[in-house]
Amino acid sequence: MSVFATLAGAAAGFVVGGPLGVLLGAMTGGLSVLIRGKAAPADRPVAFTIAAIALAAKMAGVDGDATQAEFRTFQRLFRVDPKEAENVRRFYDMAKRSTAGFEAYAAQAAQLLGPGSPLLEDLLEALWLIAATDGFHPAELPYLAVVAEQFGISPAMAAAIRARHIASPEEDPWAILGVARDADRSALKKAYLALVKQYHPDRHLAEGMPSEFIRVAEARMAAINGAYAVLAGRPSRGGPAETGTAESGMARA
Repeated sequence: MSVFATLAGAAAGFVVGGPLGVLLGAMTGGLSVLIRGKAAPADRPVAFTIAAIALAAKMAGVDGDATQAEFRTFQRLFRVDPKEAENVRRFYDMAKRSTAGFEAYAAQAAQLLGPGSPLLEDLLEALWLIAATDGFHPAELPYLAVVAEQFGISPAMAAAIRARHIASPEEDPWAILGVARDADRSALKKAYLALVKQYHPDRHLAEGMPSEFIRVAEARMAAINGAYAVLAGRPSRGGPAETGTAESGMARA
């Protein structure tokens, strides 16, 4: 069953309290189970999806001109089946109209997914991907910065995620790889291979990222591959330029 299908009636048996639970309860007709603290591993895909929809909806309203086009961007990027689109759109619209602040949603997402969880990076990356696909509005940048802070994401990691979406690899490949501008070829390759291992889509799916959000992992690997290709192709003190990237199988965004 698609993770989006569970929102229609909490079919996965997952219901949560707090501001996100209020939204889900309004949609499903009440809360039968209250989960406090971190979600169990089996529940993380649903927790991730609830948070992603709510935070995307809140972000759509920061420019004061939220439209259904922004929901269609979400639907296209994250493979919402047409049969499930109406329920997902209802949840999205409820979140957009909710009086709860986005900070409360972000704080609860951090609690559900767990401090330091790679899923929090995935969730922030998903929001950046939505913003980049729609065309950035100035108000979205401070929104994303606050979400990163609520998630407990380090400034260096937040900068790397920002660089993957707001600047091309040609402009800031060093930030994407998380290396200094004077890094030698050996350091570049070491950093690149570590990122390929860290962000392999299979690892994040195993942590609980729903398969419908695989676009996030694909776009991230494409940016990492692109950044390394740029820097590996530059002449260096260590010798001639290298060619090729790791065989991740996820180079296309």
